[in-house]
Amino acid sequence: MITKITGKVTSVSETALSLTVGAFEYEVLIPEFVRRQLQNHIGEDVVLHTIEYLEGNPQQGRLTPRMIGFSDRIEREFFELFCSVDGVGVRKALRAMVRPVQEVASLIEEQDTKGLSALPGVGPATADRIVAKLRRKVPKFALLVGRSDIGDDIAPRDVISETFDVLRSLGHSESDARKLIDAALEEKKKYKDVESLLQAVYQLSHSS
Repeated sequence: MITKITGKVTSVSETALSLTVGAFEYEVLIPEFVRRQLQNHIGEDVVLHTIEYLEGNPQQGRLTPRMIGFSDRIEREFFELFCSVDGVGVRKALRAMVRPVQEVASLIEEQDTKGLSALPGVGPATADRIVAKLRRKVPKFALLVGRSDIGDDIAPRDVISETFDVLRSLGHSESDARKLIDAALEEKKKYKDVESLLQAVYQLSHSS
């Protein structure tokens, strides 16, 4: 099950954080790249996009509910995609995701199996399977590479990703969609939703 929760970060360890929500405290598993994002937010309220799943062997009746947390929907979506590769799974994905989503997506898009093999727990065979299954599914995540200068006040990552999906559904190629979005973002205007970013994209394309 996927959901979104708001709470106060009370502690952060290497593999999990404690989140206080009202009278309850939850242990939320996190990959390394999320730990780096949240380690300086202890005592602050944060919004986490979460995945809930059952861990254990159902045949033995030993199932433990677990929750995994991410800073935004795009990170959660990519994690689920990563877990879908044969031989990966939740625990291996949690261990492997030490680099930001957009960097891992770029390795996959560029078929850089050597770079993927350097991720913890990902050997050459697993890297090959990741590339084979995900190469055509990651362009919108790789689109976010180098966006450190594009803050959420200009265009939230969800808006960029969803705009890419819309342009693809309208018949644009992956490269064309990326070029159109790049051109709009270079204007450094504020795009709070997909509609405003799409409008800017087509205004620029019609004026060129």
